[in-house]
Amino acid sequence: MLFSSATFLMAFLPITLLLYFSVTKRLKNSIRIKNLILLISSLIFYGWGEPKYILVMIGSMIFNYILAILIGESAKNNSAKSPNKNLVSKMLLSVCILGNLGLLGFFKYTDFVIRTVNGLGGLNLGLLNIALPIGISFYTFQTMSYVIDVYKGKVGVQKDFVIFAAYVALFPQLIAGPIVRYSDVEIQLGSRVSSEEKIDEGIRRFVIGLGKKVILANQVAVVWEYILKYISQEGQVSLMTAWLGAICFTFQIYFDFSGYSDMAIGLGKIFGFDYLENFNYPYISGSITEFWRRWHISLSSWFKEYVYIPLGGNKKGLLRQILNIGIVWALTGLWHGASWNFVLWGLYYGLILIIEKSFLLKFLEKHKVIGHIYTIILIVTGWVLFALDDLSQVINYLGLMFNVNNPLIDEIFIYYGNTRLWLIIACIIGATPIIKKLSFSVEENLCKKPILFSFISTLVFLGIFLVSLSFLVIGSYNPFLYFRF
Repeated sequence: MLFSSATFLMAFLPITLLLYFSVTKRLKNSIRIKNLILLISSLIFYGWGEPKYILVMIGSMIFNYILAILIGESAKNNSAKSPNKNLVSKMLLSVCILGNLGLLGFFKYTDFVIRTVNGLGGLNLGLLNIALPIGISFYTFQTMSYVIDVYKGKVGVQKDFVIFAAYVALFPQLIAGPIVRYSDVEIQLGSRVSSEEKIDEGIRRFVIGLGKKVILANQVAVVWEYILKYISQEGQVSLMTAWLGAICFTFQIYFDFSGYSDMAIGLGKIFGFDYLENFNYPYISGSITEFWRRWHISLSSWFKEYVYIPLGGNKKGLLRQILNIGIVWALTGLWHGASWNFVLWGLYYGLILIIEKSFLLKFLEKHKVIGHIYTIILIVTGWVLFALDDLSQVINYLGLMFNVNNPLIDEIFIYYGNTRLWLIIACIIGATPIIKKLSFSVEENLCKKPILFSFISTLVFLGIFLVSLSFLVIGSYNPFLYFRF
């Protein structure tokens, strides 16, 4: 079930909200009842498309719930006199990491390993064709980070299974993040307030995300898909058409994923949760280093906290830092998908980051225009590597983009230039803080007329919502890229 589906908007969400807000503070254990409602509704949401994989997620919950309790008890029972003070806790943590990575590896990477072995060894081992449970990469990272933080003493053990399960399964962030650490919502799980201001802010944030997804991402994706299909059939497009397609995918993946994150954050606010931001206008960056501080922030910070720093970070010399960066970015690529193009995509960014940290970053910071142009070219090029699973397709597409002997324009570019120029302009504006700054300016100018500003802003958000609904009703193209992760 997608947030941008009629089923979710017209049935699931209204029913869930009705049940959730029917529980008043006057009821005994009201917050526990609300958590239970969220847990049950989240399991229904998850099971709507893949009911059999509910058991996988519940099994993951139970596994990590028990291990966290055992680690907590082990830490409590340890004494300074004990010769094996941390041994049991370390063993339990190892079981946690191996168990979680084993679960993720089985579902996500088994066929990838078989294909690789077949290719390297000339074998013909049969694929298992294991379906990937939706959101497994996200909830596995969340549960694993919780147990690790319990081991480090950063968070307390949660012994109420309903609260812990609600944290893992909470439907706003279940299938596509942001990756929410337990420490960020620990207090809110036990005590939270859904004020009118927060609900209003959440609704507006949800509508913005819905508009990004349906009005921008879905529409610009049509251009990318057409160009890709044309190349597969005809084998050739002009240089500008190839760049247009890559730019369209660049906008699609941003508005698709950031829009979904906006909807998740908005829904969280409606239910009283404050999730951390996951995107901060990454396409205005002046370096790849800055880009990864702004793109998928929850994933970048997760890898930094739980992989890069434990490996030694930048504390063990330049060569070790380069190795650590390479490991982190190979894993980052592999996290996104079981295919070599994702590994190469991760290493591509790892290499660029190493170069920037070694000597290039200072130059880019001094020459911001050059830095921005350089960054955008590398980002668009990187998304081609990300988008195409077949490496021969990647090479062919990049050849069309960078072959100066390729015809400059063709009929496809002229057609989309005439019919979709408004869409590209809207995407460019939407990928920058221009609208946000403009809305602040308007609000300041109308500060003495708050009713007028409220009326105008309500009309704008209502318009976005209605236009989004109209696109959903009349259109059948509503993909979501991060389902496969």
